Amino acid sequence: MKTLKQLYERGGAGMDTIISSLIAAAVTLVVCVLNNRAEVSKTRALIEYRLMELEKKVDKHNNLIERTYRLEEQAAVIEEKIKVANHRIDDLEGGKG
Repeated sequence: MKTLKQLYERGGAGMDTIISSLIAAAVTLVVCVLNNRAEVSKTRALIEYRLMELEKKVDKHNNLIERTYRLEEQAAVIEEKIKVANHRIDDLEGGKG
């Protein structure tokens, strides 16, 4: 296999082939890097969008849980009031008889 120095000294088509191959490789590398950056940017934007949508769903879920907790507290208070009212009714009915 000939070294680059030997090809350069000889001149001719060999060196032109190497130079054109290097240029083609450099252009290909630049295109790949640019394409990769574009894809990463699109992927990042999609991930950020999906994360925001997930956060909205989590907020709705948490709001529902908070409302359910408040309703359960109110139900417990009402249940206690009903027990007290029934006890008073029982006391009043027992006192009449």
